[in-house]
Amino acid sequence: MTVDAPPAPLLADPVTRILELIARRPQPRLVLGLIGLPGAGKSTLGHRLAQEVNIRLGSLRMQTLGMDGFHRTRAALAQFPDPAHAVRRRGAPWTFDATGLADRVRQLRDAARAPAPLAVAWPGFEHGAGDPVEDAVIVGPDIRVVLVEGLYLLHQADGWNLDGLLDECWYLDVDLETAMERLIARHMSSWAMGRDQALAKVAANDRLNAQTVAQGSRRADWRVG
Repeated sequence: MTVDAPPAPLLADPVTRILELIARRPQPRLVLGLIGLPGAGKSTLGHRLAQEVNIRLGSLRMQTLGMDGFHRTRAALAQFPDPAHAVRRRGAPWTFDATGLADRVRQLRDAARAPAPLAVAWPGFEHGAGDPVEDAVIVGPDIRVVLVEGLYLLHQADGWNLDGLLDECWYLDVDLETAMERLIARHMSSWAMGRDQALAKVAANDRLNAQTVAQGSRRADWRVG
């Protein structure tokens, strides 16, 4: 599917879709992707879907993971040709370890196929320190569905390429201005910014990142709302 393709069809019932995929697909683990604009609510939706699927299945079989743990560290950004610009644009696709993320997604798939299924460690992100934390989350061998949520899972530049690693990837369809208003409120709350400061931060970084995400959205298998 190309960027010029029509928007992905709307998926009315994501939970039912996940249960259908479990029933239809023979592989021991499904890996799904969920992309969306900054501020779209990807983490909230991902955790809600996992909770509902686990309730329906009667056991812990689905887990949601974020891609924040693949941010490049502050020390790594300091090695960029323009460190100040790299820090300001943190969250842009080129400020992530895209290869590391692809390798870990591949591990999620391979570990479930092993003769004795293995646990896989996944990095988290410490917002207080502003850096990733290795092995913050463990995906156990009994997990049947992993949903990875993030901005750039369908991006195909800056070292990003997850082709063949996701069984399906969905786009959380939220209006741009709604998403940006959420980010403004988040910046004001998290960083004690005034509204003008938050607006400037969104304009200088988040809107640019949102444009990149939107370009990849037409490669999604489904839209969810």
